[in-house]
Amino acid sequence: MTDQNPTAPRARAGAGGPSPLVVPRFAEPEPDAPRRRYAVAGTGHRAGMYVDALNGPHRDVGEIVAWLDRNPGRIDYYDASLGRAQGLDGPAGLPRYGADGLERMIAENAVDAVIVTTIDSTHAELVDRALRAGADVVVEKPLTTTAEGCRRIVHAVADTGRDVVMTFNYRYAPRNSSLREVIRSGAIGDVTSIHFEWALDTVHGADYFRRWHRDKESSGGLAVHKSSHHLDLVNYWIGDVPTRVYARGGLKFYGAENAKARGLWPRPERGTGSRNDPFSLDLHDDPRLAALYLEPETHDGYRRDGDPFAEGITIEDNLALVVDYRGGAVLTYSLNAHSPWEGYKVTVNGTEGRAELEVIERGAVIRDENGRAVLDPSATPEALGRSALRPEGERLVVQRHWEVAREIEIPEGLGGHGGGDAILLMDVLRRHLRTGDDPLGRAAGYRDGLRAVAVGIAANISLTTGQAVDISTLDLGEDL
Repeated sequence: MTDQNPTAPRARAGAGGPSPLVVPRFAEPEPDAPRRRYAVAGTGHRAGMYVDALNGPHRDVGEIVAWLDRNPGRIDYYDASLGRAQGLDGPAGLPRYGADGLERMIAENAVDAVIVTTIDSTHAELVDRALRAGADVVVEKPLTTTAEGCRRIVHAVADTGRDVVMTFNYRYAPRNSSLREVIRSGAIGDVTSIHFEWALDTVHGADYFRRWHRDKESSGGLAVHKSSHHLDLVNYWIGDVPTRVYARGGLKFYGAENAKARGLWPRPERGTGSRNDPFSLDLHDDPRLAALYLEPETHDGYRRDGDPFAEGITIEDNLALVVDYRGGAVLTYSLNAHSPWEGYKVTVNGTEGRAELEVIERGAVIRDENGRAVLDPSATPEALGRSALRPEGERLVVQRHWEVAREIEIPEGLGGHGGGDAILLMDVLRRHLRTGDDPLGRAAGYRDGLRAVAVGIAANISLTTGQAVDISTLDLGEDL
């Protein structure tokens, strides 16, 4: 299955297989049951996870019937993939549409649900139009990037009564659902505060500054695009609603001015073809990225391999937030996008103790003999030696007052993003076959998306004004 981000640390599968504690149970579909008909809106790399799922393990319950994208080259890639999966001699030949043909696509192909994996700033329009055209929606995080977009989606859901599924895959990582269960059990009492630090390394973190995400109008910045993952986790862990946000941050590492100040100028305009530069991404090194982006450049001019130190970057690479919650807990959150290692640390303080989750996804970013960053340091013995003090892994520790600390066993997951991707896809594509409620409460709808993105939207306002922002003043279309 395709990971949504090729520069993210790779999944490390265990030997025992996924734990039944974290894999939902589903009934088998009836032999004559019709398959759910999906259209994919946005055929970039992010779509691959869903295309692979419907080409493979979930083809018995769903099928892709149409594509929507402005770039025919990217559609060609997935249409050929679908043709191979169907055993055809050539591409599948599915109908294809541009953004102005969304309603026609849904009508002409009897689409049941649209999978939205387009640029973040387009989510609200596509979700709204798809719902009103008679289809449900599966939308990649973030739900949208602005308060206006939130209102548009809320009104469309209210007017149509149709379904919006948010794909918060980090909820499905067993380490994250295990922390939720610790908190729900009452082992640490009532939550008083949370400290959450997320470190993106100079491979994964830099990638947000190479592509369209570096334009805040397109992505909402990392406070919306990336942190909606993390802020949803906090909402999920403590079962509470954010109410007030104060944020500080800035572009302190990437961007032209920072490069010039550190003597890293001039820079290559793009990564492909560059040499001995650990911050560059050469699309020739990844055949999938080359097929999705390098070859189709002639259609729309989009470059996937921009220089992270280019002029015109408008997002932050360092963020610090203080978030108040309705129940009284306070979150302190930090995001750094130029760390030498990747992972996160979470501390949850309660009236009866403390829980700590530490995850190291990539212990070091090293350079190969050509000066390029190695995406998977664990693949080389010399890399393991260099990162021995920070080995990849995860640990959940609970310590109650007046007791010694104890480690909580984390069940094994399935697939990328901490073992959560494959489980998420089961829940999204086979939800109608569930044999019972999920005791871990991982499924997310549009309201969960609102609660996560509301913090990022408020943070962006706070970054501009220097003032704390009450989420109630954002007018998101409904009370959270």
